Amino acid sequence: MTMKSADNWISRIGAIKLGSWLGAILSLGVGVALHVTTSQAIENDARERFGHMARGVQSILDSRIKTYADLLRGTSSLFLTTEHVTREQFRQYVNGLDLARHFPGIETVNFARHLRESERAAFEAEMRQDLPGFRIMPPGHRAEYTVLTFIEPGQYWNGRIGMDLHARPAVALALAYSRDTGDPSTSGTAVRIQSTASGLGMRMPVYRANTPLTDVAQRRAAYIGSVGIGFSVQRLAQGVLDNMPKDATRLMISGMSPVEEPGGPPGVYRRRVFFDNHPGMETDERRVFHALLPVGVSGRGWDIDFSVKKRSLYSEIDSLLPWVAMLAGVTGTALLYALFQTLSSSRRRAIELAEEMTGELRGSEAKLQKTNDNLRRLAAHAETIKESERKRIAREIHDDLGQNLLALRIEVDLLASRTNERHPLLHARAQWMLEQIDATIKSVRQIINDLRPNVLDLGLTAAVDWQITEFQRRTGIPCELVSDNHDLHVSDRCATTLFRILQESLTNVSRHARATAVRVELALDPDAISMSVSDNGIGLKTGGGQKPGSFGLVGIEERVRILGGKCVITSRPGAGTTVHVSIPAADNLISVAYAPAPSSLAPNPALNSL
Repeated sequence: MTMKSADNWISRIGAIKLGSWLGAILSLGVGVALHVTTSQAIENDARERFGHMARGVQSILDSRIKTYADLLRGTSSLFLTTEHVTREQFRQYVNGLDLARHFPGIETVNFARHLRESERAAFEAEMRQDLPGFRIMPPGHRAEYTVLTFIEPGQYWNGRIGMDLHARPAVALALAYSRDTGDPSTSGTAVRIQSTASGLGMRMPVYRANTPLTDVAQRRAAYIGSVGIGFSVQRLAQGVLDNMPKDATRLMISGMSPVEEPGGPPGVYRRRVFFDNHPGMETDERRVFHALLPVGVSGRGWDIDFSVKKRSLYSEIDSLLPWVAMLAGVTGTALLYALFQTLSSSRRRAIELAEEMTGELRGSEAKLQKTNDNLRRLAAHAETIKESERKRIAREIHDDLGQNLLALRIEVDLLASRTNERHPLLHARAQWMLEQIDATIKSVRQIINDLRPNVLDLGLTAAVDWQITEFQRRTGIPCELVSDNHDLHVSDRCATTLFRILQESLTNVSRHARATAVRVELALDPDAISMSVSDNGIGLKTGGGQKPGSFGLVGIEERVRILGGKCVITSRPGAGTTVHVSIPAADNLISVAYAPAPSSLAPNPALNSL
């Protein structure tokens, strides 16, 4: 082995080792990326499920609190039925609610009478008729009072009758808000209830019956007190977490509660926890989903702090799926990299083969383009020869046969006039010959027009107008010519091309379009001579212009392309067809005059004289 070969082998082995290391690093990177992406997707899915759970808890608590508010509205309506509600009526009403069965969280329903200092003595005298030892608590005189008057069930709560709710600043603020707005409210002050759980209160204003309540002043004037409930926060949340992971779910209900210190400043609040089912659960956001959502009624509400451990929302498949994705990523990337290395070894040969094929393809395209150009020139030459031959034949028929037929008709007409009286049979025979000669002249005129109408010598506009008139006469289809009244004189080649395109278009309309109207537009602008033929027929079917043996539209496009113009054919099923051609004016326009185009011209004096 030569030194050079040895160096090549060493270089190749080094390249293989480097490629292997690169493949390993790439595979590991893809695997780690898939692991992270899959883990993130699983966590996002679990977060979405947690969001549904949190909104469900919020909805349940909101629904229960709304039910409590509806109960207060019903209780306040009791005081609208009569001016003086007795203690017995209030007791029967509350007993009828069956709180233990229908509202298990509510432990008390009460009514607090609002009165001013001037009404205190009369109110105490009235209350002592039912309750001899009644007194307002706490003692002392104040400007206004909100005194608990009725409270049910009475066996536990009767000792609180006479308590002045207005004496507590936070409660007084909540009562004022409720009085002025008509909405239920809560002060956030803890309420002592019969059970050992935390309790909260909710109150609703009561107004005199049949009084206007459109503004704050009217509501204050009609205000007589408020009805309230005391409920257990633990029972409020009871059953909410039944279908959730017990040891991995935490529900904490908290709110702003007034700090009522003797001699302290009023209106100071601090956050207080009213309910917490799992106080010791971790709060690390990397392991726990957490949501803080509001609940409660208008006025002061509460917050629910809802947390669920992430792992409790993952299934066993969710835990394994990131590792499976990582393994699949490492394996798949390694296989793809090996395939890439295998394919790259033949890259140079593939590039050479592609360059060779590209060269051959370009050569074939050049030959094909040259062939197409030759065919197009040949077609143009054949079309020119055909039109020249038609023109020559039409001229010879016009000059020779037309003149002979004219001379023959004159002689026969003289014969018919001389035999009119003396030889009736010969006269009839001469008349028959005269009719035959006229029919022959008509046929000759039609043949000349089919070959090449002499009207083309009078200008393009005249030829188009004559062709439209002939089309209307033959088919009975109305055809409108729209032009700018320019009498266009173009080159014989251009005039013949546009005339043949018009003939082909009108022939297609009469044969296939089932149209009831045709519109032909002829226009001249500084750059082009344009013509459009539109109909309101059934339109072209898909691929209709490519039907085997059908060369009408293809011929139109080729005629225009020979003159360096453009042809656009638009059609929609049921909406008709439009053929628009545009030919450069610089090479084809001879002269233009502003004059109305004549109608139905035929420049053969010999034939027209007949």
